[in-house]
Amino acid sequence: MAVREQVYDLVEPFDTGFLNVTDIHTLHYEQAGNPNGNPVVYVHGGPGGGIGPSDRQYFDPKTYRIVLFSQRGCGQSTPSSCLEENTTWDLVEDLERIRKHLGIDRWVVFGGSWGSTLSLTYAIKHPEQVKALVLRGIFTLRYKELAWFYENANGASFIYPDAWEDYISIIPEEERGNVMQAYHRRLTSDDMAVREEAAAKWSAWEMSTSRLLLDEQAVARADDGKFALEFARIENHYFVNKGFFETDSWIIDNVDVIKKHNIPGVIVQGRYDVVCPAVTAWELHKAWPEAEFHIVPDAGHSAKEAGISAKLVAATEKFKDL
Repeated sequence: MAVREQVYDLVEPFDTGFLNVTDIHTLHYEQAGNPNGNPVVYVHGGPGGGIGPSDRQYFDPKTYRIVLFSQRGCGQSTPSSCLEENTTWDLVEDLERIRKHLGIDRWVVFGGSWGSTLSLTYAIKHPEQVKALVLRGIFTLRYKELAWFYENANGASFIYPDAWEDYISIIPEEERGNVMQAYHRRLTSDDMAVREEAAAKWSAWEMSTSRLLLDEQAVARADDGKFALEFARIENHYFVNKGFFETDSWIIDNVDVIKKHNIPGVIVQGRYDVVCPAVTAWELHKAWPEAEFHIVPDAGHSAKEAGISAKLVAATEKFKDL
């Protein structure tokens, strides 16, 4: 039997709605595919990245009940770019709130980049609700991962020196000992012009490095002021707070919970992923060898790269009859 390697045709949601999760935050969600199908939740990246129509296309719409939502402060969720009451643990419980609101017992959890962080954290905290995990571009928010990409002049900057120079151009030399904190001061400035400039630079750095081959459309997203503010402010907020984890290696240290509950998983990683280098996926694989592990030889970080998309679709095909 041939393994499907193409994403599915775009389908429109059969349901959209808003869920109040606190006095401050309201989440936007949508459902697509088969209302009576196998539930799957798409956990987007960033944090602060939001969802888009193409995110529905990794799942067989005849088989899956596809749930997507924008995390606190981004996409159509409100208020935009709000950092208050916005932590990893808040988002874990938001997944539970959405699951219960939609009357779902257990679901497949699908996430890439920061979405893999949140998916793994959710599975560790709520293993009984997780049928399977499909993970891409593994990120566990350890300091060495953050330093490689956002802090270290000997890290990702060695591969993208031109984009790195633009990224740090707004940070004076005397503040470059802690670039994330320097950005934090600007992204939380009372001066909106300062915030917007910092958000555009931060977002452009990540968009410029996310694919093996530069995607000008992706880079242009940094020019969208609303998106850039949500993406940069929320990412930076999580990163300067070390993901709100108790320890630096909390996810790797607690992956045994997933193993003990026999949750099946697939890990998909681009060989040339500069944003979330393959070493993290490899370390997760060693800690959780029961999960299926794929290194895509001709891809970077983006789920939209052909080799990664193919492996993700194959993974959802594997779990669609659970």
